[in-house]
Amino acid sequence: MSEIDVEMEEVATADEIEALFAQSAAGMSYKNGRLTLNGIAPTTLMFSDRPQRVTGHVPTEEFLDSWGDGDNNFADDPPNAVLSIFSEDEVNDVVIVLQDPALDAGNLSYQVKILDGEMPSSGEASSLFIDMIGRPLSPVSIAGVRRRGRRRGRRRERRRMHRRMMY
Repeated sequence: MSEIDVEMEEVATADEIEALFAQSAAGMSYKNGRLTLNGIAPTTLMFSDRPQRVTGHVPTEEFLDSWGDGDNNFADDPPNAVLSIFSEDEVNDVVIVLQDPALDAGNLSYQVKILDGEMPSSGEASSLFIDMIGRPLSPVSIAGVRRRGRRRGRRRERRRMHRRMMY
């Protein structure tokens, strides 16, 4: 079995991970409780903490399509998030609750409730860090999955090959 096959088998057999998400945009605007991320990246970065330590990219459209999927979903229990807005002079962090996402022509918007910080009416490059949620883990829904097990798999394969050569 190849290293990639081993990795995909590990991914396919895992039931669920606690995933966190990050979205990047060229800029942002805020009006009447609606946050718009202008020039949103086409993929949403997802990652999990230990023990799985999974990272990957989900197409942003697919991320939004799954907003209300499953028992533990963002539609029923809106996620907290931190929006980091970068400018030449400072970084402004705003803690928010995200609701009602909409993607339109490369711009992603959310209805937001501000929990901490002050939201500017506009800003430059921005990153949105979204709280975790249990997500099904499958090779179909996650592109570019990286696992620490990949490294371990290489070592195991090298040991197996070495043993075969010795006997």
